[in-house]
Amino acid sequence: MEATKQWLSNYFPSYTLNVSGGIVNPTERLPAAQAVFLSLQHVLAMFGSTVVGPLLMGFNPNTALFFSGIGTILFFICTGGRVPSYVGSSFAFIGVVNSATGFKYVPGGPSNPNVPLASGGILVAGAIYFAVALIVMLAGHSWIEYIMPPVVTGAVVVAIGLNLAGAALAQASASGFDAWMSFTTVIAVALITMYAPGPLRRLPILLGGITGYLVHLILGYCGVGPGIDFTAVKNSRWFGMPPTHAPVFEGSAISLIAPVAVVLIVENAGHVKAVGAMTGHSLDKYMGRAFLGDAIATMVSAACGSTGVTTYAENIGVMSITKIFSTQTFLFAAVVAIILGVIPGFGAIIQTIPSGVFGGLSIILFGLIAVTGARIWVTSNVDFSRPRNLITAGVSVVLGCGMVNGLVVSFGVVKIDGIGCSTLSAILLYQILREDWGDIFRSLVGKSKKGKGVNPVMMVADSPKGDSDLPISTSRRDSSDADEMELEHRSSIDIKRTQ
Repeated sequence: MEATKQWLSNYFPSYTLNVSGGIVNPTERLPAAQAVFLSLQHVLAMFGSTVVGPLLMGFNPNTALFFSGIGTILFFICTGGRVPSYVGSSFAFIGVVNSATGFKYVPGGPSNPNVPLASGGILVAGAIYFAVALIVMLAGHSWIEYIMPPVVTGAVVVAIGLNLAGAALAQASASGFDAWMSFTTVIAVALITMYAPGPLRRLPILLGGITGYLVHLILGYCGVGPGIDFTAVKNSRWFGMPPTHAPVFEGSAISLIAPVAVVLIVENAGHVKAVGAMTGHSLDKYMGRAFLGDAIATMVSAACGSTGVTTYAENIGVMSITKIFSTQTFLFAAVVAIILGVIPGFGAIIQTIPSGVFGGLSIILFGLIAVTGARIWVTSNVDFSRPRNLITAGVSVVLGCGMVNGLVVSFGVVKIDGIGCSTLSAILLYQILREDWGDIFRSLVGKSKKGKGVNPVMMVADSPKGDSDLPISTSRRDSSDADEMELEHRSSIDIKRTQ
């Protein structure tokens, strides 16, 4: 028993009070009042996306809020309270879930009748994620960066945003009045992002959505547009457990949804690195445990009929401004989310958001997703003068944004939609279109002759145009470490350049 207590005391942080007013590290804490206030700010930051995502897939928003809180606590436990993050509904599942279930969101309309089918696919995606987490914990995370360098991850993220663009425009253009409300919401979000005072700038989706909602409500009362029906709010209870569903496993739905595990891995890895960079202390050693926490949270959520989850960039944005990285505040935020999840009336209010307002928010969110992928290319200095990068990204993006409205590739019961095709094509093309196949072949031949006294260590890079991945032409390479890692593994080879 004493040994268990000692292990727990070492596994979880013993929070040190920080009242300096400067940077608060993950294992430090604020005074109680300040910690509660900051946790509410984190709730507001995650709220917009955590609610919008499930609605677009036909899931219950109360259930999603409840399990985002449960998932955040599970993430805290798995990482030992060392990685500050909030986990909420992942937008990466929207396209594949709607393709698998045939659902189309209508404000105030019925929920998705095939939630159990979607949950089965999400649960399998979480299981794949879980397996990858165990491998990373045992073997390290460098192989992920090798398989999915910035050109691949950027292409997949761009494809996700563009794949969802059509759904956003359909909501925004349901009627002429909805189009104007969509425009109003987009402008409100943009103005808040640019000109709102202080921390309010970190809440553009929430505040922009409220602004669009209030404008729609006022115009409805004035008879300028359709009003908002609050019948469901009046008839709802104000306390009760959110609805749950047992997952159903079906081959075609699983094949459509499961590949999203790759996207969750990319998102989480990027967020762990981003937080590490902000704190000044690398968190890479916790990468496997962060994957494990996110994977378990996704499986628990799916097992109860809710959405897959991921670590949230919105909350990382809050940390970048406040410089407060204490993991304790995320526990408080998780408790608040759980409380909101057991208030059905709150979910009923969310269901009344008009189509135009929702369309405006979706245009912003999906656009930001697409641009985030392009930002990965820019910040990683991806060289698009190299055919390998150009073709990999181009094919992936076109497949992702072109395969919409239920268009899938089928192999029996296996179905792959635009996001799945985009992900797989990017990973495969990047490896197939290598510029150093000749060097790899010579290396293999050299190793086979090593036992016969032949010295295989002299390899010459002979690409006249400098397109080789070899380190002799570093000016034309991506900032990605993918090719460097590959060459580091060739420990028996001494690469020399012809003078």
